[in-house]
Amino acid sequence: MRAKLEVLALVLGFIGLVGTIAATALPTWKVTAFIGANLIVMEELWEGLWMNCIDQADIKMQCKVYDSLLILPAELQAARGLMCFSIVLVVISLFVTGCGTQKSECCGDNVKSKNITLALGGSLYLLSCLTTLIPVSWVGNTIIRNFYNPAVPDSQKHELGSALFIGWATSGILLITGIILLVRYSKRRSKEEEPYNIAYAMAQRDLKKQDSVYTARTASSVHNHHEYV
Repeated sequence: MRAKLEVLALVLGFIGLVGTIAATALPTWKVTAFIGANLIVMEELWEGLWMNCIDQADIKMQCKVYDSLLILPAELQAARGLMCFSIVLVVISLFVTGCGTQKSECCGDNVKSKNITLALGGSLYLLSCLTTLIPVSWVGNTIIRNFYNPAVPDSQKHELGSALFIGWATSGILLITGIILLVRYSKRRSKEEEPYNIAYAMAQRDLKKQDSVYTARTASSVHNHHEYV
């Protein structure tokens, strides 16, 4: 059961990596069907971290890579950097977690090093959860705020794209993965200290036995001395 939890964490971590890459690559961060004051259902405009696309009915989708990073809004500029950082973090987390599993041969038979490695992997997963959740929530909050702002023209209003929902789901998976690894670390740490606790208890018990034997011998010696006198 314990080994299965570690395997589950590796599987969830891999799913988190795929989800992070998908959310970063998809151009559907911002989706709009507003052109002027009219709602055009035959055409959708997509905006992502790397390109924007026009999806027209019965026409092949056309995408164009951004000519410069400076033309992006501040939230998309920050999201691009944070999402790339998240991908790197999840890759490192997967590698570190793999080294910290019980069946891994990275640390040999050193249980303490494996436990520390497992805790490090769990902490990195939690950090990657934050670096994924922050940009997705920032962009989503900006979209919702502008959508209900009457001062923003209809042509600049957007809707939540599928990439944002993938990002939110991925951050949840990364959070669960980090929690599983830290729980496993705490249980393995307690088992690691259990032999020392048992040895300490046995040592205390032997010490008490020695004290009781010494006390009994001392009392017997005093009694014999009084009888002799």
